[in-house]
Amino acid sequence: MNEIELRLRAGGGAIARRCHRDIAGSLDRQLRAGTLTSLLPGVYCAVGEAGDPMVRIRATQLWAGPDAVLTGSAAARLSFWPDCPLGVVTVAAPAHSRRRPRTVQLECRRIPPELVHRRDGLVFSAPSLTAVDMAVLPDGGDVIDRVLRSGMARLDDMWAAFHLQPQRPGNRVRAELLHDSRDEPWSEAERLQHRLLRAARITGWRTNVWVRAGVSGYYVDLLFERQRLALEIDGWETHGTRRAFEEDRRRRNHLVLAGYVVLNFTWRQLVEEPDWVLGCTRQGLGR
Repeated sequence: MNEIELRLRAGGGAIARRCHRDIAGSLDRQLRAGTLTSLLPGVYCAVGEAGDPMVRIRATQLWAGPDAVLTGSAAARLSFWPDCPLGVVTVAAPAHSRRRPRTVQLECRRIPPELVHRRDGLVFSAPSLTAVDMAVLPDGGDVIDRVLRSGMARLDDMWAAFHLQPQRPGNRVRAELLHDSRDEPWSEAERLQHRLLRAARITGWRTNVWVRAGVSGYYVDLLFERQRLALEIDGWETHGTRRAFEEDRRRRNHLVLAGYVVLNFTWRQLVEEPDWVLGCTRQGLGR
């Protein structure tokens, strides 16, 4: 392994020319030979690593500098959503005079220190702020659900991050979505179920509650504790495998034996048969 390969490995796959001027000649030779490629001005990686999301993220940090903060999908990948699709990498900095490459989106923005995380030379926005930032996207609700499900931020944390970044374009949409998340859904299907129950004025429920069932314990999607009624949302994403099928049967049996009435609904039923879903819920509450 040559010196450049050693330094690339130490740098997580990317290397900045300004930090390694002692091997500038070797960098130039490998660029000409086609074994290195330029990801960003003055920042290089091995040709075969150019499409690796983490290499792109590290290259962006090297290019933007230690005062820049990775935001959006890059920050999500570094915290609560490791496989978040990475498009254009977004970076926040108080001021930046460099010309913006097409693979990087620069925001002239100062992020409060309490909303900045640092790890292994990477500087990125806290999960609470990342979710708030991404809430304006078409799938913003899913992002909020993911961070809640991960346990890396609570709704109160997101509201605090929202209030620390006032007067931003899109804040009205962010506020509406945070308000819609007040019962802390862990999925879009749960979010829809919460809306149905609120619209029908059905109260007395809590979400994602840990329930002791015999020697086991489970999180149930929604619980009417006094009536011992549990509502579960079943989707293919988490329930569509043989192992999930087996575990769901075990889970349901333990809950029933512990004295709970368990009602299961699907996304299609919530969307296309909301009256039936509400009717089943009311009947369950009346038992």
